[in-house]
Amino acid sequence: MLHIVNKSPFDRNALNSCLRLAAHGSSVLLIEDGVYAAVANAAQADKIANRTGELSFYALGPDVAARGLIDTPLIEGITVVDYEGFVDLVSEHDASQSWL
Repeated sequence: MLHIVNKSPFDRNALNSCLRLAAHGSSVLLIEDGVYAAVANAAQADKIANRTGELSFYALGPDVAARGLIDTPLIEGITVVDYEGFVDLVSEHDASQSWL
């Protein structure tokens, strides 16, 4: 399953819910304000880092850039993808869940 999180971890609990319920082998794509969770040393960094062995994490590059985070270190293990990579992730997974 591909889990898509678009809300800031500072405004909503969507990421926490996603991480609690995502099954081993799933992927998590951070988009829009969700990319704030990808920042190394951010409030959610440990929660994501603790799951990198069982979940695959991605951040949408254009959203990282749009929020001025392009030169900010991201959590190790998060892969930055472009829009084409977003489409690839959707097509590679049987189902997707958007966390609102």
